[in-house]
Amino acid sequence: MQCIKRQPKRSKSQENYLQEESRKEAEQNGRSLGLQDDEDLKFLLRGTQLVKIKSESWRKERFYKLQDDCKTIWHDSKRILRSADSQTFSIEDIQDVRLGHKTDGMRKFAKDVPEPRCFSIIFKGQQKNLDLIASSEGDANHWTSGIKKIITNSSSMNQKQKLQHWIHSCLRKADKNKDNKMSFKELKNFLKEVNIHADESYAKQIFEQCDRSKTQSLEDDEIEEFYKLLTEREEIQVIFSEFKDSNGLVSVDNLVKFLKEEQREEDITSELAVSLIEKYEPNDEAKKKHALTKDGFLMYLLSDDGNIFNLKHRKVYQDMSQPLSHYFISSSHNTYLQEDQLRGPSSTEAYIRALCKGCRCIELDCWDGPNSEPVIYHGYTLTSKILFCEVIKAIKTYAFKASPYPVIVSLENHCSLEQQIVMAKHMKDIFGDDLLSAPLDGKITSFPSPEELKGKILVKGKKSNTLEESLAGHVHKSTEADDVSEEDEAADMEDESVKNKVKNKSGSSKVKLAKELSDIVIYCKSVHFQDFNYAQNHQAFYEMSSFTEGKALKLAQESGSKFICHNVVHLSRIYPAGWRTDSSNYNPLDMWNVGCQIVALNFQTPGTEMDIYQGLFQDNGFCGYLLKPEFLLDNKSQFNPKSIKEGEWWTPKKLHVMVISGQQLPKVNQSKNSIIDPFVTVEIHGVARDNDRKQTNVLSNNGFNPMWNSKFTFDVDVPALALVRFVVEDYDASSKNDFVGQYTVPFKSLN
Repeated sequence: MQCIKRQPKRSKSQENYLQEESRKEAEQNGRSLGLQDDEDLKFLLRGTQLVKIKSESWRKERFYKLQDDCKTIWHDSKRILRSADSQTFSIEDIQDVRLGHKTDGMRKFAKDVPEPRCFSIIFKGQQKNLDLIASSEGDANHWTSGIKKIITNSSSMNQKQKLQHWIHSCLRKADKNKDNKMSFKELKNFLKEVNIHADESYAKQIFEQCDRSKTQSLEDDEIEEFYKLLTEREEIQVIFSEFKDSNGLVSVDNLVKFLKEEQREEDITSELAVSLIEKYEPNDEAKKKHALTKDGFLMYLLSDDGNIFNLKHRKVYQDMSQPLSHYFISSSHNTYLQEDQLRGPSSTEAYIRALCKGCRCIELDCWDGPNSEPVIYHGYTLTSKILFCEVIKAIKTYAFKASPYPVIVSLENHCSLEQQIVMAKHMKDIFGDDLLSAPLDGKITSFPSPEELKGKILVKGKKSNTLEESLAGHVHKSTEADDVSEEDEAADMEDESVKNKVKNKSGSSKVKLAKELSDIVIYCKSVHFQDFNYAQNHQAFYEMSSFTEGKALKLAQESGSKFICHNVVHLSRIYPAGWRTDSSNYNPLDMWNVGCQIVALNFQTPGTEMDIYQGLFQDNGFCGYLLKPEFLLDNKSQFNPKSIKEGEWWTPKKLHVMVISGQQLPKVNQSKNSIIDPFVTVEIHGVARDNDRKQTNVLSNNGFNPMWNSKFTFDVDVPALALVRFVVEDYDASSKNDFVGQYTVPFKSLN
């Protein structure tokens, strides 16, 4: 059993002093957030009792309080051996805060509680939602409004404010006796906490240099000075010295020179340089002189303006008036799943997260449910079930939060005729005018554009008649269709046993297709793929096929040019192989390289494939639609990604990369004395001949300010399809290296 050391009891004067210091600290941090007199912030700093809810039978009262750093929320716990750190979470880890019954847990387990008292905290990544019940509507509003304000205002803090706040938070954590002073021992622990292995004699030397009060402890400005001396960045000093003038400042003219010669920026003017100084220089005197100090110079380098990603590409800048088939479309597979394909939970939250990541094509596997209400889950598995109508409500609410461009709802329909009618009714009632239920302006010869379809939800699925017949008003009653889902049908091209398996389970190979459901399928009619010649001569533009990754890869390798020409006119959807029960992903580049638009991945699974996916779709304002290169829009294209010959796609570039240094890399092993041994890999992903990777040396025991100074050169022949990926890992001689972080950017979006 763990022994707990009894802390000496503080006197009343000590308690009063600590409370006053705590109040001052909270006031200072509130001011830096621009919330010094905010009532919501004051409420959160006082804290309140909230009820945490996990199930119908699990409800526990807990005290929640915003810490004095205004960035961390603490809660009490009844578990005796629980560590203090496990009782806190950072506001930086929060994705969203929702008032009411807006999560699966709230809808299931808090039906008896009025919605205005309920709220949920949604975390980034895979961390589970936190569902809470306040004692009053006012308390719930304080919590939701206060957290949202902190998130919003934190993102607008400048680099100096963020740095000071970060130092303050880390040092507060290291200040074990809470006297707001840092002994040398406490500072050594702080260094381990922030991932730096410092030479003790050097650390002691600068500690004594900063201890101007000669009290064997550091306070306030002394602490910040210690941090700055310890983390002096030589590589920044070198470049700053080259461009500074005799006054130790970077003038407007020298900043223009730096931006042109070192940053290789285009369209640089003196006016732009002045605006950057106004934006990033913290020193008022330097700002008046239109010059940058070293601090201002560093803040620019760490800002969005100093980022390798072209800021112009953070907005929608591409032509959005071309047919839908001319775009890569961000797409998710089995969107309802949060984990694996066999036993994992299904959740509306998975749809919300995908849509908020810019996903524009989502999948619904629909089955008959109790009480005549269809459900969504992975059929014939142990994945949990969610109501179809709840998913439709979530899509309605979040469809256009991240992007105004159309959302495609891909139906895998396994339902009876009666419940198909219910599905159609729910979509019409809930989506309302957002649902595209007729050809746009009577357009039946080619796809409308994303611009024309803004704010619209398109249904993809089986259809019992043609678009032309629908427009002419021909009445089609419910008809029979193959009782195989689109994915089973696509897989059937590779495995004849699939159709028999489905037939045996259902007892029939035919199922009725409800007219009501058929009628709302407009531009995305699912059909069986025969071959490219048949599709060219007999398949309408709105008739699309799905391919398992194996079939698509085979077609890409054997008939790459034909696949490209097919995808100029028709939509193609690719999805992971059935054996990927762990929700792993395939390489999407092989499919994009032949112009496939709807390349569906398991969004819940992190890894190289999703990194590449998210990297590509951050382009064009993260709107979920990317215009394909010109050579993938030519229906006579001779481009073949497996055998590159000269053509309009052949625009060779030589990429020079210098990996200079890193700063404040996170710890991946939470052992107190563990410090990472980082190295960086630079990768090129694109057509086969462009794929390449190069690696820096490993630096031992330095995750705080590692310096590599490694130079690499890459030849990229088809830059229009290439992405650059930077990966940081912690070297481990005895096991797999630990992933630290990554950044992927399209080659054409490089500054």
